[in-house]
Amino acid sequence: MIMRFCLRYLLAPILLSSFLCAQEPQSAAAAADRATPPTHTPPADPIQLQPDPSGLISQEQFRELLRYAQDREVENEKRLRDYTYINRGEERKLDRDGRVKKIESRTREVLEVYGEPVERLIAKDDKPLSQEDAKKEDDRIQKIMDKRKNESENDRRKRLEKEQKEREEDRKFVLEIADAFNFRLIGSETLDGRNTWVIEGEPRPGYHAKERSTRLLSKFKGTVWIDKAEGQWVKLDITAIDTVSFGWFLARLHAGAHAVAEQIKVNDEVWLPKHVAAQVSVRLALLKNDNEDIDETYRDYKKFRAESKITAVGETQ
Repeated sequence: MIMRFCLRYLLAPILLSSFLCAQEPQSAAAAADRATPPTHTPPADPIQLQPDPSGLISQEQFRELLRYAQDREVENEKRLRDYTYINRGEERKLDRDGRVKKIESRTREVLEVYGEPVERLIAKDDKPLSQEDAKKEDDRIQKIMDKRKNESENDRRKRLEKEQKEREEDRKFVLEIADAFNFRLIGSETLDGRNTWVIEGEPRPGYHAKERSTRLLSKFKGTVWIDKAEGQWVKLDITAIDTVSFGWFLARLHAGAHAVAEQIKVNDEVWLPKHVAAQVSVRLALLKNDNEDIDETYRDYKKFRAESKITAVGETQ
């Protein structure tokens, strides 16, 4: 699904990105495919949670909430394609005592090129690119535009088939979350003017993953703030509670790795990323520990199209 906007920093955001369908933009063609009616028709009104006296939410209730949010995401993804924005990412390298030893930042403008989100680097360490580096970025984007413009029918078919397979895998992942965790309603909170449920998730004892991608779920716990009116997640706080190994043990994410993500409703029509922060400790190749604090901000959302169809940057039909 969307927004896998944390995946490159912390393995936990695999849960983040699939949990209630995060918001990473997909291609226009892929989104158009999702314009067909969903397999599960969402109810006319938002789901009303009915926990037991201890606050525990039944698996079926939470599965219904996931389906509801996922079906609404179809329309959200189509609207998301109408926006450009600025993303600034900062990485703070830490020594073994937690002291900052190096800070780097990258600022990118996210554009739509033939319905595809494309990042253009515009600043390093908060300084504009040199004329030479700016030209390299423009040339890179032009190559992307030329490739998509000249895409053959066979290549387009393969791309859409791959995207369809990914969507099906995402849906399986999302629905299995209801089986992997015990969810408990712990209260309500107002965030950015939105009324939300606050729900804690703990790994369910005895859970056995049905999919390879969901084997990692038992390694995490978290809290999610869900908009009561729309079923969208507003904030997500995830912590690794056990070591996670991947890449045939070439890398290990240590217990205690932590990520917080927030999204916001823009123009009262679309949910978009707002902020992501992560603290990670990874052991690479069983030799080197890499400790980092990562902070991502998203701003300056601009709606770049109304009724006209944008097929490329600066091109309309």
